[in-house]
Amino acid sequence: MSTVGAGPAQRSRRRNLGVYAAYAVFTVVFFGPVLFMLWSSLRRNVDITGSLFAVTSALTLENYTALFERFEFGRYIVNSFVVAGGSTLLGLLLGVPAAYVVVRRNLPGLGFLTLLARMAPGVLFVLPLFILSVRIDAPSNTALNYGLLIVAHLIITMPLCIWLLIPFFEEIPISIEESTLIDGANAWQRFTRIALPLALPGLSVALMLSFVFSWNYFLFALALATTETLPLTVIAFNFIGQGSNDFGGLMAASTLISAPALLLTVFAQRWLVRGITGGAVK
Repeated sequence: MSTVGAGPAQRSRRRNLGVYAAYAVFTVVFFGPVLFMLWSSLRRNVDITGSLFAVTSALTLENYTALFERFEFGRYIVNSFVVAGGSTLLGLLLGVPAAYVVVRRNLPGLGFLTLLARMAPGVLFVLPLFILSVRIDAPSNTALNYGLLIVAHLIITMPLCIWLLIPFFEEIPISIEESTLIDGANAWQRFTRIALPLALPGLSVALMLSFVFSWNYFLFALALATTETLPLTVIAFNFIGQGSNDFGGLMAASTLISAPALLLTVFAQRWLVRGITGGAVK
């Protein structure tokens, strides 16, 4: 009796060990580079280049202090928040009604056209945007340059908002909105008072992912930004050059660049998971 009972128990333990081993592998794969980046940002450049995995090397905050001494890092942080935040809010302002119209008017072709812009490589948009920037004299006008960068990042945020919100609006029964016709609700009232509150989980997902994607994107800023509007992502190029590589400074800059998006994801993961799974239920 005990031998027969030990078989399933032993198989269960083996399955659990396999699951834990898989968790350990995924943890190393996904969090290993992040921890290595953070650890390297606290080491001197000579220690990184001399012995990459020397765990006994002294830790220091010199790389972080040097960032703010060599660059106007505070301004670059503000620039990143202005561009990423502005493009996210504008993307939601335009993308949420667009997703609702695509669903309620049954216009999948229109939704696919917006997706094409997100699928196309960003290089295709750089030259037209650069010509536009020169024509409107954006390089000499800080406010205009901010606006151009925000509009350029709409290519990233707006299609993302539309395609994330389409499943949420599809889940809302049309009968709920039609019931408000008895009270004389017009199309705008049905959208703002019925559809929009029911799609709030999708809005949270669109908000977070749009901000993260816009924050991490650097191509448009590399081609269009001026010294007054440079975001953090472009600054990372200053640490790697011909004959001079500041790996410690690069890791410190990368840590500060990735921190806002990482913290946002960690603190909002409950709403993120709820929104993603909510949109997947049919």
